[in-house]
Amino acid sequence: MTGTRKLNRYLQLLVMLALLALAIPCFARDILRTIEGTVTKVSDGDTIHVTDNFGTKVKVRFYGIDCPETEKSNKKTLKVSKPGQPYGEEAYVALRGKIYRKHVRLEVTDIDKYKRTVGIVWLGSRNINQEMVAEGWAWAYRDYLDSPYASEFIRLEEQAREQRLGLWQQANPEPPWEFRHKLKAKGKRRR
Repeated sequence: MTGTRKLNRYLQLLVMLALLALAIPCFARDILRTIEGTVTKVSDGDTIHVTDNFGTKVKVRFYGIDCPETEKSNKKTLKVSKPGQPYGEEAYVALRGKIYRKHVRLEVTDIDKYKRTVGIVWLGSRNINQEMVAEGWAWAYRDYLDSPYASEFIRLEEQAREQRLGLWQQANPEPPWEFRHKLKAKGKRRR
């Protein structure tokens, strides 16, 4: 091969690598902003409240995961207003034990239809979203997962299933999105 041919091949390779590098961010979930603050409330296994350093309260839905639903009760009457799922309470307790009253960093990826901030929650270098999946407290929420997180979250879920961790101790756990859909359909039939 002549020197010119080698140079042309080298330049072609560089151009291809540059185009590939430009294409990768298109698939990655963009971080819109970062919030730091203290977890002041844990609502369930995938929803928390964070108060930032300026006193602003933010309701946060964990990106890319879906935990079993917890039972909801009327605070005055203590009557159950919404049933929960197996392992919903355990997922809540696991999350609360990890981050309640701790200083976290939130990488905001979106705002959902309920006006909640959606994001990745970090406790130091620990990705709490991934930990919840890895420990069997959450599904990798495939409908809402993008690169670079999708493959890792799915891999962690598969490992938790194989090891029968958390909710995977059940023979055939019902995904929370199906549970919510059934509750919604049942509520419409009552009207």
